[in-house]
Amino acid sequence: MGLLTIGAFAKASRLSPKALRLYGELGLLVPARVDPVTGYRLYAPEQLDRARLVAWLRRLGMPLARIRHVCSLEPGAAAREVRAFWGEVEADTAARRDLAAFLIDHLTWKDPAMSPNAKPLGIRYAALSDKGRVRRGNQDTAYAGSRLLAVADGYGSRGASASAAAVDALKHLETDGIPAGDLLNVLEDAVERARQAVHGVAADGGPPGEADDEAGTTLTAMLWTGAELALVHIGDSRAHLLREGELFQITHDHTVVQAMVDEGRISPEEAASHPQRSLLLRALGPGGDGTPDLRLHEARAGDRYLLCSDGLPAAVPVAEIRRVLGEAGEPDRAVRELVALANDSGGPDNISCVIADVTELRERSPE
Repeated sequence: MGLLTIGAFAKASRLSPKALRLYGELGLLVPARVDPVTGYRLYAPEQLDRARLVAWLRRLGMPLARIRHVCSLEPGAAAREVRAFWGEVEADTAARRDLAAFLIDHLTWKDPAMSPNAKPLGIRYAALSDKGRVRRGNQDTAYAGSRLLAVADGYGSRGASASAAAVDALKHLETDGIPAGDLLNVLEDAVERARQAVHGVAADGGPPGEADDEAGTTLTAMLWTGAELALVHIGDSRAHLLREGELFQITHDHTVVQAMVDEGRISPEEAASHPQRSLLLRALGPGGDGTPDLRLHEARAGDRYLLCSDGLPAAVPVAEIRRVLGEAGEPDRAVRELVALANDSGGPDNISCVIADVTELRERSPE
């Protein structure tokens, strides 16, 4: 079979002549021959497989530079690269989906046609942090107040200072007023304060005159607005919701192993014991991706929220966590029982828990 004209090759590969000319200029699909007189581009039939692969990868939205890399690989390695790319696309889509959900919920609450909860709500809360059985120090910070709930898990030589700085940077939310319709901006500003505070800690850390480029922290925090809880999350600390007896994890870990699970490369069971399970993809710290997930949760009376560092789920099975949350009564008792369970299971890491119960406020009877 002879060489194909650009028109015939375009039809067979489902790539337009314009695209073929561009890919030729980029070295991605170089014609087998260019007629020296007419300038016509001619393609060999054996180039069709590569052209069709390029067409499929473009339909996935893969950038041309990455397509060139995929096309240079053996089939097995190319398949792994496509899987990794799609995992990144899904993670990005999930982040944008969370933001879209946040905005939809936020704008819905601003809609005068939507009536808020008929009964006023409040929260009861407690926080507890423990170094565990193995670690010499505690790099976690846990905080619970009338409006702010937060857990941060520091790392590096200045990890304890980094986690404390991140949470301290949010504490102004306890007293500052939040203008109507400005919740998203308030949260983004608060996270930026936390990021700058952590960077300051890292710059001051290490031996005299040397920065600790490894110092950083996770951050999972919720801001109580009176009828809803706004969630900010980055890293692998977690937030759970116990509602009507069912326990839901409402955060997504920003870790290497979670990305591998998302890409289908390992199972959740394999992730639990994977040697890279503590490697973070996102965190507050120098050189890291500090983009948080944002979410808004409509509160219901009877809801129980748990924020925890990864030291709790690393030691205590989810079924036990759910049991304690359902049976322990007041928040202060629940946090003590969860920390005790983690320590009884070996306490391999620092353990921090914050629990908040959403309750109906009783109206005062007239005197």
